[in-house]
Amino acid sequence: QVQLVESGGGSVQAGGSLRLSCAASGLPFPNYPMGWFRQAPGKEREFVAAISWSGDMTDYGDPVKGRFTISRDNTKNTVYLEMDSLKPGDTAVYYCAADGEYWSGTGGAYYPTYWGQGTQVTVSS
Repeated sequence: QVQLVESGGGSVQAGGSLRLSCAASGLPFPNYPMGWFRQAPGKEREFVAAISWSGDMTDYGDPVKGRFTISRDNTKNTVYLEMDSLKPGDTAVYYCAADGEYWSGTGGAYYPTYWGQGTQVTVSS
């Protein structure tokens, strides 16, 4: 059974930082991309960031480019999202994602297979 367990969400003032973590277990094969999506109240889920198995490819949604950094530690089956210069518009439930189809670069996209339960991030002004 695949499990993705997120942690690190919380409340922060604008301009602050948070670091999300997501530990994966139960995946049947070793090489898989991982990523993060978010969903704000009344809005559709949107792509935040993705990273390849080796970590040599990363992609970011336009709203977070230059402020968020995705990384992973394969020895711990964990992906991280470092969020800096947070804005009230970043307030959302953040979902970890794993496996699926990911291709990087222009026209790139990420379509995960597995999802975590989500962790709330609230940024106040």
